[in-house]
Amino acid sequence: MTDPAVALREILGPKGWLSGDDAEPFQRDWLDRYGLQPLGVARPASTAEMAAVVKACRQAGLAVVPQGGNTSLCGGAVAAQPNAVIVSLSRMTAIGEPDQESGSIAVDAGVVLAALHDALEPHGLMFPMHLGAEGSARIGGLIGTNAGGSQAFRYGMMQDLVLGLEVVMPDGAVWDGLRAVQKDNAGYQLRKLFCGSEGTLGIVARAILRLYPTPKQQASALLVMSDFAAAVSFGAFLRGEAGEFLTGLEFFSDVGLALALKHLPDLAYQLESRGDVYLLVELASGSTRVPLDDILASALEWGMEQRLVVDGALANSSAQRARFWRLREEQPEGQRLEGEQLKHDISVPPGAIARFIEAGAKICDNILPGVRINPFGHLGDGNIHYNLSPPEGRSDFNGKAGEFAEALAALATEMGGSFAAEHGLGRAKIAMADRNRAPIERDLMAQLKRAFDPQGTMNPGVLVRVRQ
Repeated sequence: MTDPAVALREILGPKGWLSGDDAEPFQRDWLDRYGLQPLGVARPASTAEMAAVVKACRQAGLAVVPQGGNTSLCGGAVAAQPNAVIVSLSRMTAIGEPDQESGSIAVDAGVVLAALHDALEPHGLMFPMHLGAEGSARIGGLIGTNAGGSQAFRYGMMQDLVLGLEVVMPDGAVWDGLRAVQKDNAGYQLRKLFCGSEGTLGIVARAILRLYPTPKQQASALLVMSDFAAAVSFGAFLRGEAGEFLTGLEFFSDVGLALALKHLPDLAYQLESRGDVYLLVELASGSTRVPLDDILASALEWGMEQRLVVDGALANSSAQRARFWRLREEQPEGQRLEGEQLKHDISVPPGAIARFIEAGAKICDNILPGVRINPFGHLGDGNIHYNLSPPEGRSDFNGKAGEFAEALAALATEMGGSFAAEHGLGRAKIAMADRNRAPIERDLMAQLKRAFDPQGTMNPGVLVRVRQ
């Protein structure tokens, strides 16, 4: 029988097959917690090459691990066994011409999110997804994890922005679902099934994405809130007052702000006072006739009268708006530079955010007194990045990482939320999902996995446990 590596090299050519030291950059996950050396890294340049690779791996009994930008925080895009082939999307980067009339665009799955933003800018169109990893995250990975981001409450998750997909199935067959229509009820919604499947059912090769007109004006404000409950109340008021113009509603704490200012010298805080909680608000409109500044200023005045807002400022230029956003976007980097950290990706109903943060603080302090809690995230959809740093003077969590994760997952579940809001399950959270979700829900997922991938070769050990 032909050596699988030789067969794959013949399919892909020298640029498309990496092994040994050349494969090392693809081997470990972003947090450097998961990943074994694979047989090699396949880098197909087309759907046909991807299909040939997957078919050859199936025939050789090799595991297939799809990988986009390798920014997963749950270890879902690296190999867990040596007889695995990582299928990288890095060479599939074609961006089609946007369809202005339909508001859509066809792209390869390896397109980097920031590159898509840049390509759309001259056309007056935008793809409304923004997140910290947009300079490296690829469209296929964003679909595989059903990514969210800072505008998810306004435009939806990735599954709401995908109109059509082309997918290579576990046996190498290609499903062509590249239909650029929002309404397609001719059976099961297969395109949505692949969103969030983390490469366990097939590999997304191409996608048709939904686009929106670029806003002609924006209004932004950075606010100091009296507490988290005030931020929640003010957010509810803004949703009613600003309606469809509200596109950004982000919160962070003074713990995170202090870490970011400490480690990033070019970061600047521009308000006169500090507080425990901050809110970043943004309105946008496709019309220049909508008085966004007046709407935001009026809301800010109301918030101060109600003693929900302690201090605040409206951005007076695009440069100041960018500086406001950097304070929010650099939260993860500031904490990373501080040292060891634990990341928890939680969602609860937006109205329960303050209660979760209060209850979570008590739970965490009981587990390890003095632990530093840095909650930040998306107030509009209830997504909390509940990240921890060790107590001052400590460099670790005294072996209690698992205890923190389980306790916070249980609290989120109890509040009707989720312990996997937008990062997925990967390898890191399978056991947690088994403990916090009903057996029938996990069994249904396992049945889907077996139906699509009866040999279990597609990203094994990710998302769900399956007995073949």
